[in-house]
Amino acid sequence: MKKLLVLFVLFAATLAAQNKITVEDIWLKYSFMPASPDGYNAMNDGVHYTDLEQAGEIYDLVKYEIKSGKKIGVLVKGDDVKFNGKAISLGGYSFSPDESKIILTTESEHIYRRSSKAANFIYDIKNKKVIELSSGGKQMFPTFSPDCKKVAFVRDNNLFIKNLETLEETKVTTDGEYNKIKNGWADWVYEEEFSKANYFEWSSNGTYLAYVKFNETNVKEYSMDMYNGALYPDKTTFKYPKAGEDNSIVYVHVYDVKSGNTITADIGSEKDIYIPRITWTNNDASLCIQRMNRLQNKIELLYANAKDGSSKVILTEEAKTYIDITDYLTFLPDNSGFIWCSEMDEFNHLYYYSNEGKLINQITKGNWDVIDFKGYDAKTKTLFYTSTERGAINRDLFSVKLNGTGKKMLSTAEGFTDADFTNGFKYYVSSYSNANTPTVYELHSADGKLIKVLEDNAKLKEKIKSYTVSPKTFFTFKTSENVELNGFMIKPHNFDPNKKYPVYMFAYNGPGSNECNNSWESFEYWWHQLLAQEGYMVVCVDGRGTLGRGRQFKHCTYLQLGKLETIDQIEAAKYLGTLPYVDKTRIGFQGWSYGGYMASLLISKGADYFKAAIAVAPVTNWKYYDNIYTERFLRKPADNKSGYEDNSPVNFVKQIKGKFLLIHGSADDNVHYQNSMEMAKALVMHNIPFEFMTYPNKNHGIYGGNTRLHLFNKMLNFVKTNL
Repeated sequence: MKKLLVLFVLFAATLAAQNKITVEDIWLKYSFMPASPDGYNAMNDGVHYTDLEQAGEIYDLVKYEIKSGKKIGVLVKGDDVKFNGKAISLGGYSFSPDESKIILTTESEHIYRRSSKAANFIYDIKNKKVIELSSGGKQMFPTFSPDCKKVAFVRDNNLFIKNLETLEETKVTTDGEYNKIKNGWADWVYEEEFSKANYFEWSSNGTYLAYVKFNETNVKEYSMDMYNGALYPDKTTFKYPKAGEDNSIVYVHVYDVKSGNTITADIGSEKDIYIPRITWTNNDASLCIQRMNRLQNKIELLYANAKDGSSKVILTEEAKTYIDITDYLTFLPDNSGFIWCSEMDEFNHLYYYSNEGKLINQITKGNWDVIDFKGYDAKTKTLFYTSTERGAINRDLFSVKLNGTGKKMLSTAEGFTDADFTNGFKYYVSSYSNANTPTVYELHSADGKLIKVLEDNAKLKEKIKSYTVSPKTFFTFKTSENVELNGFMIKPHNFDPNKKYPVYMFAYNGPGSNECNNSWESFEYWWHQLLAQEGYMVVCVDGRGTLGRGRQFKHCTYLQLGKLETIDQIEAAKYLGTLPYVDKTRIGFQGWSYGGYMASLLISKGADYFKAAIAVAPVTNWKYYDNIYTERFLRKPADNKSGYEDNSPVNFVKQIKGKFLLIHGSADDNVHYQNSMEMAKALVMHNIPFEFMTYPNKNHGIYGGNTRLHLFNKMLNFVKTNL
């Protein structure tokens, strides 16, 4: 009997290890979602944090000690937060600078990638009083003044200030108009390509409110039909400047809160420019404006006088290709200067400048890129950053002194390490993962010492053991042009080196991006394991133009987007075809967005090497895409005709031999549905068979409800049928 029991246990264990991964597990049940220490919101003192705690049917806002996790007390009782007798959820809360008040965001409506509007309320923690931010309609970007007595916000394209003591609402601007004038809120292309939606900033003591006005009157419109079950579709129309077309004309204004006067900052006579950032210096009357030319290869820092609008250039940087915009500009608290980030020495590094724009010293140096600047500790004169010092597939956390000495690696293992520092830089919460290990979250002191593990994802790690998975392994190879490229592969489950397997390649390969990362990918990991389970080898290669290997590698695709990337992916397919366990007649490629663009090029220009391709939300002709992104890498169409025409997939459909699946959301405000419709038109014109799947009312992400479930089932069936 005992022997039978042992056999049964072994049999049950074998079955458990053979659980099958399904698309439903990934995209319907979300069975493999990793855990994270959500709600860990550090407070101003740097030693406490807040989180929501359920109290019956509501939530309280509770204060904890960071180091011990000990509960200190309840800051806000959910029962106390009511307006006109109606309870207001604490779910979307953010503190005022002095933590005496919180903004509560309710009924949020998504607009574009980084913008939304909502009904906001202000709760005073001490007197337990709730104030409605505005009764005139939903608001955007509510922002406390430094003294916490006022809140600035955008509504209906105008900028407002709410006085929390008098409850008076002041209109800072009055000319806001839909699809014409936007005050304090970026136009679509700024929001998307400069990664910023709110364009207003309080000065350090709240004397002034600076903002950017976008006059998009001359920007052409794009329209999308929305199918909502009515007799006629709804239509969404917004301003979208395509390559070579007119941009918004921008102005920088400064509003004097006390006098109510507004001045216009002098940003020069040239109107065809960008103002990607405005930042107040430590001088309350001095606004720093970043001015960039249309070609995006020259950036200037201007100091503008908040009293009269006069300005002067204090730093100029130029490049033969383009310059990236970041949020790393940091004015030091002791007023000794500022920190700036640049690729001027062929790698992305941090620099220390005086307030007059004179270089004091280069802070970081080496043949690797700074990826993210995490902050500056003024007490110890220490900077924290992540970089690719251990290779482009890895990210490590470092500290270094302002003068460039004392560099220290704080990462503890090879892979991806990121960090969020508390105020005062006493602690940081690190997140670490590698390609085959789910993310671990830890609390560290600023010197890197581990204090405690916050979340180790032990449950997910244990769950992985009940499935047959293949490790993600990294490799490098050299192309025929002697360019070394990074890649990873996942071999089929129960891999037999004597068999030949089909290959599912995927990539993004857009400028300054990476997919070949030594990090945990929550959804992609399981999608690729599912494919490996079905007998496919999964491979990703980062071609030229990608991130972390210096300026030359990243910028070499300039003026010819798609050319070198296509060559590199074809070279990867050819390399894979030399491996004894690869069936070179069954290599396919899948990509999304820029990756979809690559898929469309590879099934056409690479027709001899790729049997099938799936292009999701692809750019098929660069003239259809927005001007900030496209011109950054290709310049205007009139100035680079070959760069546009020679690498747009719509021009090469007649070369297609293999199977092609085209997928797009009809409400994609980013890569317009127009791209796939023009591609489909060209395919039909040349009598090229293909499959086409439209997702009604879905944007660039193609998600919501069962959408991802349907999408990945569609792709899986296509792969199994054609590869």
